[in-house]
Amino acid sequence: MSAMSRRVRSYAWLVRVLTRGGVIGPTRPDRIVRMGRAMKRQGGASPMSGIGLAAARKPDATALVDEAGSLTWGDLDRRGDALAVGIASLTGRPVRTIAVLCRNHRGIIEALTAGTRLGAETVLLNTGFAGPQLADVIGQESVDLLIVDDEFGELVEVAVAANPSLRCLRAWTEPDTVAMSPARRSADVGTIDEFIVAHRGDHPAPVTRAGRIVLLTSGTTGTPKGARRGGSTDVASLAAVLDRIPWRGGQSTVIAAPVFHAWGFGQVAIAAAVTSTMIMQRRFDPVGTLDLVRRYGATGLAVVPVMLERIMDLPPAELDARPMPTLRFVTASGSRMRTDALIAFMDRFGDIVYNSYNATEAGLISTAVPVDLRAAPETAGRPLTGTRVRLLDDDGREVPAGGTGRIVVASNSGFDGYTSADTTKEYADGYMISGDVGRCDTAGRLFVVGRDDEMIVSGGENVFPLEVEQVLDAHPAILESAVVGVDDERFGQRLVAYAVTRPDAVITAEELQAHIKSELAGYKVPREIHFLPQLPRNATGKVLKKSLPETVSTHAAGNPEQEP
Repeated sequence: MSAMSRRVRSYAWLVRVLTRGGVIGPTRPDRIVRMGRAMKRQGGASPMSGIGLAAARKPDATALVDEAGSLTWGDLDRRGDALAVGIASLTGRPVRTIAVLCRNHRGIIEALTAGTRLGAETVLLNTGFAGPQLADVIGQESVDLLIVDDEFGELVEVAVAANPSLRCLRAWTEPDTVAMSPARRSADVGTIDEFIVAHRGDHPAPVTRAGRIVLLTSGTTGTPKGARRGGSTDVASLAAVLDRIPWRGGQSTVIAAPVFHAWGFGQVAIAAAVTSTMIMQRRFDPVGTLDLVRRYGATGLAVVPVMLERIMDLPPAELDARPMPTLRFVTASGSRMRTDALIAFMDRFGDIVYNSYNATEAGLISTAVPVDLRAAPETAGRPLTGTRVRLLDDDGREVPAGGTGRIVVASNSGFDGYTSADTTKEYADGYMISGDVGRCDTAGRLFVVGRDDEMIVSGGENVFPLEVEQVLDAHPAILESAVVGVDDERFGQRLVAYAVTRPDAVITAEELQAHIKSELAGYKVPREIHFLPQLPRNATGKVLKKSLPETVSTHAAGNPEQEP
């Protein structure tokens, strides 16, 4: 096929997918002009361009529903403008960096929109931060203004003490907020709503470059790194998602995944691009989430895997009372998903789960569609259109079919670099090194085996925790598990497992060790198994292995001297 033929086919595919998703279609000439003006005054494309474009296309359509009510795309656009003007009036110099510490509600969308229109960098902060970590990130990113929900007041006290020049703008306000200290009161500049009312109808000055979003790496060790995302993600990347996941314009999607996380933020950008109404609640609640889907007739639900698991942990009577006939897709990403919960969800609600494998730095990588998940529930699916994935050995050579290797990725959806000039991402022949290890099956489906830096070397043998965790999780008595390596004088490292049992289940460490030995090689059997009431997780549901207890009461452990 000639280069011209490939370009024609690619263009035809792009138009077909974007039309089906509702991104493009018949539009009045005056609205096309408004769309052009919206792009021009905010300095070009950005991850939040969709808000202004949606307002130009469908100003009166419902954009967002949260606990405070509903807003149209026109409302969101005007409120973003007014907030931007209010922020710009705080100081005589441009605001360079805004940080946002908010749960899922209109305030986080308005803050992101305003930051984009000011040409600022907007840092999305993890709602699970402790005070010292918040203070470190604010200092590291040179934040001028923190937009924050009242519930995080105690954390803000720590951040202000460490960063005296910081100013704070309150987003979601609470009537019973604890009184502010003098330092916090001095930093406080008011509320988002006050700024919007004071500057209603005003427009920020045009900028030459649209603002960028800064997403933080998971930061399981040390202070998280800031990863910039600007306007580099092209429309083909959006089409690649829409070609795999059935988003449609004019429909409603419940966005339960936290917006501060790369996955949740990405769902906001997609919803704006296709003009899908975003349904949000500040805190995830499994029953409340199902009720939102039913109340608004939502066709989409965006979650992180632990949310789907919590839904399926509900009593059967709760699930029986909440069928969801309107739901056409559930899209998940961010961490490993329990396969029993995945299959149970599809058995009950239909084959509508789409599980994606992405990374803050690498962007879009692969998505498993329902037919993939039925065939191989642990798969990450196939690479999206426009994304190239290779598996490399330690010498940089591609591994043979079925082999395990480091996952490297090339696509147009990668990040724009870290905020720290001292930090860079490794590449191999133009492919970004993801830090993950994986394999592919004969059908071309990708499986993520684990993190490269989590590999355990015990007695000279390599073990990835994930394969042991999957065997543990498959036992009917086990709800979830985590496996780590600890130093061992004899073997270099030994495997230690932490397991959470299902309600009323009775199992011993020795029985679990025998179960694992029946499925895996002897050197992959944990030498200790500890039982915990729950695994420590961050705000996005990812297990924090660094927070697992170093010692557990002996009655909960297997014999560390045992040779399985």
